[in-house]
Amino acid sequence: MATLPNVVRRVSGFKPRSFTVFKQIPKLRNARRRALLAGESVGFVPTMGALHDGHIALIRQAVQENQQVYVSIYVNPTQFGVNEDFISYPNTLEADLEHLRSLTAKYWNDDSIGQITAVFTPTTRAMYPGLKPSSEIDGLGSFVTITPLSSRLEGASRPVFFRGVATVCMKLFNIVEPDNVYFGQKDVQQTYIIRRMVDDFHLNTRVRVVPTVREIDGLAMSSRNVYLGERRRKIATVLIHALRAVRTAFLNGQTKRDELLGAAHKLIEDELQRQKGFPPQSRCLFEVDYLSLADPLSLTELDNVNLKHGAILSGAIKMLPVEEPQEGEDPGTGGGTTTVRLIDNLRLEHIASFLQRTRSMTSNSNRT
Repeated sequence: MATLPNVVRRVSGFKPRSFTVFKQIPKLRNARRRALLAGESVGFVPTMGALHDGHIALIRQAVQENQQVYVSIYVNPTQFGVNEDFISYPNTLEADLEHLRSLTAKYWNDDSIGQITAVFTPTTRAMYPGLKPSSEIDGLGSFVTITPLSSRLEGASRPVFFRGVATVCMKLFNIVEPDNVYFGQKDVQQTYIIRRMVDDFHLNTRVRVVPTVREIDGLAMSSRNVYLGERRRKIATVLIHALRAVRTAFLNGQTKRDELLGAAHKLIEDELQRQKGFPPQSRCLFEVDYLSLADPLSLTELDNVNLKHGAILSGAIKMLPVEEPQEGEDPGTGGGTTTVRLIDNLRLEHIASFLQRTRSMTSNSNRT
């Protein structure tokens, strides 16, 4: 990736050592106006806090592509269902700000990249100045809905989730007016919905998608991982292992839905039966929410993968509460009493393109 020319210093003549924390929308808009007048690009990384290396990867790409980077930390209530974990969602604002300060100190010494200049931490009253935000399916309020994308996959299990995501992102984009916005590939359906919203509403921003950041064993990084604890954490990789089993089947020439997803279901069922064979004080039970093999353009389910187009392979599992926690065991944040829902995905487009080229070369070779 080409670095920015040496124009990262602001019109005032210096690159700031740190950022300003904004709680009020008018003050943030004034800062954005100064950046516009200075001719400096602004990249925007929206987060709900509990920052981890996945968020840092988004920020890292943003400072490589923009003179200024704004980060928001706001836990948006409208994307949580009535019985979901809004109340218990990690609130680590001070730790997050300290983490961001350490990044700005690092970036300050590098004139080839931009800098984090603003952190937006609004209140819900500021973000939803009208009616109190609702998590009810038929709740009242001003919402953005992107159909039919929002009703598939994650949307089928969490019917208000993408309505809340699209609504808060529209609000944040209107407030920040970023040149570029950054999202992670882990939330693949979210990236589709945000791109559709940007296109359909003619928003003057570019959506940038950054590859999923994983732990050494393959688990996708997520703010919810802190809930897992040691017992569930060991088994949480079952989803990525299942998705990789599908990828292996695809590389071996299988293209039919039943054949591909069958590989995932077998791996998951084998692990679940293994866990059921253990006593409650040591086992980890889980449920499959969904496994999807979808078209990479429309996210409609596929019966057969076209090698020219590939597919989006995704899934979600629910790690059930820890049974009979033992003395000295770390059950995770919240004491292991809540179900932890994990999502992940793999893209098969590049693999499909490779397979198509390989088969074409083989076919041409056979003809000669």
